[in-house]
Amino acid sequence: MNATATRATGKRALRRPTAPATGGPPGGRGPRSGRRPVWEEPPTRVGLTAKGAILAIALLAILFPLWIVVVTSVSDARTIAETGGLVVWPRGVTLDAYRELLSGGEVSRAMVVSIGVTVVGTAFSMAVSVLAAYGLSRLGSLWHRPILFTLLATMFFGGAGIIPTYLLIQSLGLMNTYAALILPMAVNVFNILVLRAFFMNVGQEIIDSARIDGAGEFRILWQIVLPLSRAVLAVISLFYAVAYWGNWFAGFIYITDQEKLPLQNVLQQIVIGNERPAGMAQVIGTGQIPSIAVQTAVMVLALLPVAVLSPFVQRHFKKGMLIGAVKG
Repeated sequence: MNATATRATGKRALRRPTAPATGGPPGGRGPRSGRRPVWEEPPTRVGLTAKGAILAIALLAILFPLWIVVVTSVSDARTIAETGGLVVWPRGVTLDAYRELLSGGEVSRAMVVSIGVTVVGTAFSMAVSVLAAYGLSRLGSLWHRPILFTLLATMFFGGAGIIPTYLLIQSLGLMNTYAALILPMAVNVFNILVLRAFFMNVGQEIIDSARIDGAGEFRILWQIVLPLSRAVLAVISLFYAVAYWGNWFAGFIYITDQEKLPLQNVLQQIVIGNERPAGMAQVIGTGQIPSIAVQTAVMVLALLPVAVLSPFVQRHFKKGMLIGAVKG
């Protein structure tokens, strides 16, 4: 009986799993993460090192030019003269270029124009996009399919072209007006489709219960759908804001008055056209503020709003874009 018990115990020992209870792979390579599929092998040290090196190189390639632009914009004339142009390491830090740019001249006026166009345009675009997306998300709404297919067709065939659009703006009397900077890009079909897909994921039971309580469509949209869609609203608002802030083409074609030009067009005149901003010609001419410092300072001012707003919306990207674009 002792021999029989020993053989039975040996068989049970052979049937024991060699992997740990946490799901780790055999071979002693460490526990497997619960989120990793069973068929996927854990990353090796070489793979992790290569990924880290590639990410570090990509990050350096992005941040190093920005670092040079920022450092050059805050460098004094002596440092810029010694380096012969762009500065890599800060010495003789001064904010004279920013002080002169923001002292009420042409750049300050262009920043006010860009901020106004961005705020008004984003609010108008979000209002139109939200209303259109909510209407298209209700499958029984009037002319649901024809309107949806018409919007989809514009994504495949594009617009009429530059010349017809220019003639349309001219015939509407919008030339040299701020409306010409907003209306041509007020609606983005892709953003509407993302909002529509997100709105369709809102529970129909909640909407039906609100209708039973006597709520209309606008109240349902304002008090139920929008509060549940903060993530996608933040992401789409950032998309519209970045598009309005960086819109150079509309100002180049439709605006002829120098006082109505947005910041991007003034930046193009300063950097590419090598023009001096109004009110700074005497200061730049004396060499107190090098022209390269002024050019890089305007670049920083143009990049600053996007760089400040992006981190606050970053946490909504996964939920807002993936859920809105994949589901529905």
